[in-house]
Amino acid sequence: MLYQRVARPLLFGVAGRDPEAIHERMLGALALASRSSALTRAVALLGEIDAGGRRATGKPQERNVFGLRFPNPVGLAAGFDKNGVAIPALAALGFGFVEIGTITRYAQPGNPRPRLFRLPADEALINRMGFNNQGAEAVALRLARLPRRALGGALLGISLGKSKITPLDDAVDDYLGSLELLYPFGDYFAVNISSPNTPGLRALQERDRLDALLAALTARLRAYADRDRRAAPKPLLVKVAPDLDDTALAEVVEVCLARGASGLIAVNTTISRDGLSERTPTTLRAEAGGLSGRPLQQRALEVVRFLAARGAERLPVVGCGGVFTVDDARRLLDAGAALVQLYTGFIYEGPGIARRIARGL
Repeated sequence: MLYQRVARPLLFGVAGRDPEAIHERMLGALALASRSSALTRAVALLGEIDAGGRRATGKPQERNVFGLRFPNPVGLAAGFDKNGVAIPALAALGFGFVEIGTITRYAQPGNPRPRLFRLPADEALINRMGFNNQGAEAVALRLARLPRRALGGALLGISLGKSKITPLDDAVDDYLGSLELLYPFGDYFAVNISSPNTPGLRALQERDRLDALLAALTARLRAYADRDRRAAPKPLLVKVAPDLDDTALAEVVEVCLARGASGLIAVNTTISRDGLSERTPTTLRAEAGGLSGRPLQQRALEVVRFLAARGAERLPVVGCGGVFTVDDARRLLDAGAALVQLYTGFIYEGPGIARRIARGL
């Protein structure tokens, strides 16, 4: 693969000692390409070449989930494009859906740098970004200028989080404020209550707080659907942490079913450092933040299997965690996931990953 042979050694080498700076440059290039249909087609060609060409495998399979038609089951997880600046180029790389964010009601800089770390020996990342984003109002203005055709058939998900300055007791109003601004643009919305990098955020996974939050959000989505004469409200998904035990996961499922959530995303990053190899330096292991990538594969499978069994057909699961290959995606689907998402795999495998996996499935 061209990316792994040529680009990744450069990006991960001396020129790429600051992972966040490299990420910003790559995202900036994709944002620039997103402003021109000709450049977007060039990005699509780049992804095609890196995927091995059209002869490699067959046609991607459409999936109908949450009442939406996904052109293929492979999506880009939230975190890569926090402000929705590069959606057309990302869609052109072959993702069936692109989830932007996490977006908060108020703009915030996130945590101090450095806050993103590569663990190449484990094909993993640690991040403690802290929901750095331009805020819901700025992102909504940007999305209002984005023609729907620019997505090329891909669907747009929007991940919503709590602003750091908002007290936990006011979280419901904070999420509702973001939803109001961003509602016209998302095909579905994901409630991020599981990032380990915003103090107190994971408390929203507790039964009473989650119940209040989902009651308010689903009621608002129903009201918008009635106003717009939609047959059904836009889907609302809940993203869960891999660090919850079975009892806590079961409570999340019960609340989601009771409050009419549409599905679950499993899983977010983990605070655990289990599964890291001895080749990863102790200094990196000790970095605070959420771990993603290959070490998360087994736990993601376990959580997807548990949630899929509990939620049955009423609560489809998006599997996320350690997806690098067709086999990785297939294992999540076999465990009960309806769709899969990836992010760290994109960093390590390159621009052809979505097409390779979608065609392989």
